[in-house]
Amino acid sequence: MELMKLRQQQHKGMLDCRLKKVLGYLVLVSLTIMANTVTAQNDGFVYAITNFNTTGRGWNAVRKLDLKTGEFTPVLLNGSDTKLEVYDALTKKISNAKLSDVSLEKNSNAPFGTGVAAVAFDKKNNRLYFTPMAIDQLRYIDLNSMKLYYVTDHSLRTTKSKLKNKSEIITRMTFAPDGNGYALSSDGNTFVRFTTGEKVEITQLGPLTDDASNPGVSIHDHCSCGGGDMVADDDGHLYIFSTGNSIYKVDIENKTAKFLGAISGLPKKFNTEGAAVTAEGKVLISSAANGNGYFVVDPKNWKATPYEAKGTVLPSFDLANSNYLQTKAEEKTPETDTSAVVITDDASQIKLFPNPVVHNHFTVQFGKMIGVYQLEIRDLMGQLVLQRVIEVNTENQQETISFKSGLKGVHLVRIMGTDKKEVFNQKIIVVQ
Repeated sequence: MELMKLRQQQHKGMLDCRLKKVLGYLVLVSLTIMANTVTAQNDGFVYAITNFNTTGRGWNAVRKLDLKTGEFTPVLLNGSDTKLEVYDALTKKISNAKLSDVSLEKNSNAPFGTGVAAVAFDKKNNRLYFTPMAIDQLRYIDLNSMKLYYVTDHSLRTTKSKLKNKSEIITRMTFAPDGNGYALSSDGNTFVRFTTGEKVEITQLGPLTDDASNPGVSIHDHCSCGGGDMVADDDGHLYIFSTGNSIYKVDIENKTAKFLGAISGLPKKFNTEGAAVTAEGKVLISSAANGNGYFVVDPKNWKATPYEAKGTVLPSFDLANSNYLQTKAEEKTPETDTSAVVITDDASQIKLFPNPVVHNHFTVQFGKMIGVYQLEIRDLMGQLVLQRVIEVNTENQQETISFKSGLKGVHLVRIMGTDKKEVFNQKIIVVQ
């Protein structure tokens, strides 16, 4: 009898111990998480293609504009420097590619050729993709090393013949939530998609077509609807802001361009050249003409109000960051903490975004943590949902983590080193 009582007490003790461990784990997660929003993860800057001073129309300087302070950085890269080394995007070796077969003009030896009007920021790989106005070639700047890479084995158009006129020039470029880049010519006839892996793939999507509801205007009218820039929304659509200040919404799958209206509140001689989404979900637009300044456009009514840049205001021919226009209503999950749990000092540089997760994928940025890591997604009962090994080779490396649809609710993301010790965890809210 005494032996039976002793075994019962031991069994009860084991259950109590297991229960305490589970409760302790859940309490740790709950106590160490704080609210985090999508807006907080948005870029607070734009990359701008400017001239070297306030006059002229060179469009060969890359700068960064802080959207909060309104201040420009000094020149990050001089695209008119013919002495810069360039590398082949596929082989990663120094490139000696000749450009005579793809150039519209003779002055094309510099990385930016005769200027750049189409640029897009690839946040995952920390690259700035672009194509020079007179050169039919996709290129990018590795922002970690500031090295230049040319995609020499693909043309942005269907052939490598010389550009016949300026309406064929690629003037709009952006990245969509699917992780792909999209580029569009000024006349709307060349619409391409490109990837950003080790081998860049360029896919010709064909010309855009006008939506049946367009009121007597056409995306192919180069004079009124050409030029300008392009941004994406969180649902995978593209928005064209033309030089003539018209706005079109592009359905990528159907390749249709729907006219949404014109920007109001702009000076008479303002022509939109660059566009990028602000952290608050509005659209910053720039003009290539000195003195016209910058404006912020509200997507609710497409009305523009002046944006105050500080110091020297540099006109810009193109703008780029990784923000999207938000068109989907956010699902709110009250009382849910989603801040990161930092286990080590180095791991404090790990960032996970966006959160809440709305497109079945999120991004992890590793800061200075070079090495091999294992990432897990588990539900709150501890069941493993996804497991992935990540090799981090460069500072600020970003990895996109994708998972199957239907994973709604709260889940825990954990990152461990090769010694299986946890260095980071964060709760995510998957809303769709």
